[in-house]
Amino acid sequence: MSRYERWNALLELLAEDGRLEVEETAERLDVSAATIRRDLDQLAKQQMLTRTRGGAVAHNVSYDLPLRYKTARHATQKQLIAQAAAELVTPGSVVGLNGGTTTTEVARALAVRSDPPQGEKRSAFTVVTNALNIANELAVRPHVKIVVTGGVARPQSYELIGPLAAGVLGELTLDIAVLGVDGIEPATGASAHHEGEASTNRLLAERADQVVVVADSSKVGRRAFARICGPDRIDVLVTDSGVDEAAVAEFTDAGVRVITA
Repeated sequence: MSRYERWNALLELLAEDGRLEVEETAERLDVSAATIRRDLDQLAKQQMLTRTRGGAVAHNVSYDLPLRYKTARHATQKQLIAQAAAELVTPGSVVGLNGGTTTTEVARALAVRSDPPQGEKRSAFTVVTNALNIANELAVRPHVKIVVTGGVARPQSYELIGPLAAGVLGELTLDIAVLGVDGIEPATGASAHHEGEASTNRLLAERADQVVVVADSSKVGRRAFARICGPDRIDVLVTDSGVDEAAVAEFTDAGVRVITA
């Protein structure tokens, strides 16, 4: 188990139980107690938890999330997709993130590698998002500059949409936009169920030099109600190994690089 996978497992357990004990956790993850102590210390520095004598407790800001976001953290495919997408982001980049369970995992993956080079005080990343839950988690990161669009919040997705969001995005430029979608096809591109979310997501794509779509294989080959952008605007699709090989070939022919996590 890699350090990243171990950290995610620790956060999973913490989200479920609210508290971790070093010895018990070491036994559950089949690693040494010393390793768990080091991991907890590192996660505490990232403000992802609060250290206690003999363990850790959940950081209230990070874990006061809707049930659907907590539930999604158990999806191994989405975590692997998120890790692969986060590796496409270079330190110092301005990153756009929309709402969704997979982009929430991307935000978490960026957060654990957010320290700038030693001796530098600049932000490791600037994250521009219309997702309230992502902003909520990243706001406590000392090395992440967080910019939140305005707009009207949709309780179903925690996304801000509408003219206020468009006004802010119209003034910004992004190095990379990482978009979660409800469907993506080689012919029609990316789409979402809600037209307001699709409109805001389209602006994120238009303001970015590079567009990365993160979608598990169940969404590949599907079309949702509202179009976000065509395949010509998508540079990379990050999905899981369950994706159909014929679909991968079609995306490649359309000029979209496909990464399977």
